[in-house]
Amino acid sequence: MPAYPPRRGPGRLSTGGRCAGVVVHSQSAGCEQFCQDGSVPLLRALSGLTVLAVCLAGCGSVGSPSVTATPQFIEPEVSASGQTTSPPLAAAPSGPASAAAPGSTGATSAAPATSDPAKQTTAAAPTTVKYVFPVNASNVDYHPTHSKYPATDIFADCGEPVVATTSGVVLEISLKDVYVKGSPDGPNNGGLSVSLLGDDGVRYYGSHLSKVQTGIKKGVRVSAGQLLGKVGRTGNANGVCHLHYGISPPCAKVGDWKVRRGVIWPATFLDSWRKKGQKSPVATVAAWNRSHNCQA
Repeated sequence: MPAYPPRRGPGRLSTGGRCAGVVVHSQSAGCEQFCQDGSVPLLRALSGLTVLAVCLAGCGSVGSPSVTATPQFIEPEVSASGQTTSPPLAAAPSGPASAAAPGSTGATSAAPATSDPAKQTTAAAPTTVKYVFPVNASNVDYHPTHSKYPATDIFADCGEPVVATTSGVVLEISLKDVYVKGSPDGPNNGGLSVSLLGDDGVRYYGSHLSKVQTGIKKGVRVSAGQLLGKVGRTGNANGVCHLHYGISPPCAKVGDWKVRRGVIWPATFLDSWRKKGQKSPVATVAAWNRSHNCQA
């Protein structure tokens, strides 16, 4: 809820056991030879049916798709003191630039290495994270500060497109405005809203929407820049068309509205994304969580 004059912002992980030239996790050289060359002499030398069964088990079906992990929300753990702890954030890129794809500047999150082929089938492939400004409009203003807690109000005409800051999975949406004017702060303040768990491990929240785009629902994967909804003035927007924008760690799936609404200042990141930059909030969000343990 703005309490200040607006300011214009600065302008394949292959699975174990694939044939056809892909890595083959086999228990013997004979099996590997069968997978890649289809050796008939080998089958004659050994028991045909036994070797065939072992090799096919090691090779897998040529036509089956590779397995990648679908991002899932991790429920917070409860410590002995009753406090909750959030799932770990992806590490901010700190190594050499060669860790990312040539020419990319976004943050990179990679699956941990493992020598167990079974575990490799469920590991996520390395992901280069791209960031975009959350409102796809030219006439946009925002202020570096916000009343009561760290967040930003992005002022734009009602109906302007609200897009996904980065690729990820939708955590929750609100399709009905049940806010009652004069009510104390609570989970209904945002009216229509969408929260997204980015592939960088950070949660992005936008509210006061006039519409949530058809097809946007809990568990849906979105790409950076994909349409999520339209700017509006639902909830406690006080009749002003704008997008309330908050950045936070995914402390809980639902019910942690005090964290979800925002815990770090977004302005410096918005400044970068508006100029097509790729400044990542991962380190800032991780630092906040280490010192607050998801308590806002």
